[in-house]
Amino acid sequence: PQGIEQHDAKVYGKEPPGTPPMTVPHLDTRYIDGERTLLFGPFANVGPKFLKHGSNLDLFKSIKPYNITTLLASAVKNLPLIKYSFDQVIMTKEGCMNHLRTFYPEARDEDWQVYTAGKRVQVIKDTE
Repeated sequence: PQGIEQHDAKVYGKEPPGTPPMTVPHLDTRYIDGERTLLFGPFANVGPKFLKHGSNLDLFKSIKPYNITTLLASAVKNLPLIKYSFDQVIMTKEGCMNHLRTFYPEARDEDWQVYTAGKRVQVIKDTE
């Protein structure tokens, strides 16, 4: 696709209004298996594993009687992030492409695939 030749770095846009700071759209040139590719993000995915090849029980094993209050308080304080994450999980490829086109209008569906690129785990500290 033409976009790969046009971008040789990470190019940032502006985060959409009312979204968490980690939602800044960006194009990123990477080499994957020796082939030059162009990635667009961010799109979030939610799951119970803490590592890419972790256990589906990781999240549940981390909940203890002494930290349940902190986890619930953190959830209440971060409802916009939770809503954003949920909206990302249910987003279709069409939704991803529409989001991409606000940043890169020439993007064609047949040139792009949706992949889960990695994991992010949030550390929560009890601050009372």
